[in-house]
Amino acid sequence: MRRTALAALCLVAVTGAGLTGCQSGEDTAAAGSRPSSEQPESTKKEPFAGLSGGEITERAMAATTGAPSLRFTGEIPDEESGGALRLDLALDKKGDCAGTLGMGDEGEVELIKTGDTLYAKYDEAFLRAQSEGEPQADVDAVVDMMAGTWTKMSATGADAEDIAAFCDLDEVLGDAKDGSSDATRGKATTLDGTPALTLTERDGEDRYTFYVATEGEPYLLRLESTSAADPGTVTFTDFGKPVPAEKPKGEILDLDALG
Repeated sequence: MRRTALAALCLVAVTGAGLTGCQSGEDTAAAGSRPSSEQPESTKKEPFAGLSGGEITERAMAATTGAPSLRFTGEIPDEESGGALRLDLALDKKGDCAGTLGMGDEGEVELIKTGDTLYAKYDEAFLRAQSEGEPQADVDAVVDMMAGTWTKMSATGADAEDIAAFCDLDEVLGDAKDGSSDATRGKATTLDGTPALTLTERDGEDRYTFYVATEGEPYLLRLESTSAADPGTVTFTDFGKPVPAEKPKGEILDLDALG
């Protein structure tokens, strides 16, 4: 698994298409594909009055990349495996994180990173999928030793860098606040109880839909991509909330000590 899967959905959309001047879509385009949790809201006062879609998108990117912490959830393509990567992670700019990663029906890993230590608890399906091609006896031994048990390793070690990269908020969001946008304003709506405005970007046949909060900070609440190469959805919540990254209780297997 690689962080590039998230970059493909999030960063390509907002820095490759959303913030570098791709062709804008129709004003009505954002009305499509409304999440089931949304309900139309009264618009007595136009949100972001006087601002273009591009200006709103730029404000959203600046607010979101400026948040000290957030949580993102979603399912996005993983270019290495060709499968779908499920993510539910809270992370902050200190590099701490807590949550889960999963790959289709190939299991799940629970993660906690605090300071320079990465804790991980793998289920059996995940361990077997990641050990594909190895001798059966070796795979069984790994499963017996690690499945359902918290492990720890240095977050800066070579074995941890791919997963630990998901915990770096600055790396995940990258330079998403840089550039200019041709986003098109859509309709005011409500996303999971939060008033929002939809905006769309087009890049050829690919379309990206953004949901931006219209009350408080103009955070990016959701990003949907219908790109043939990088389809998926990421939802952002818990802006500025502390990340519950604490050392797990109970037995912890030290993988570095095992060599």
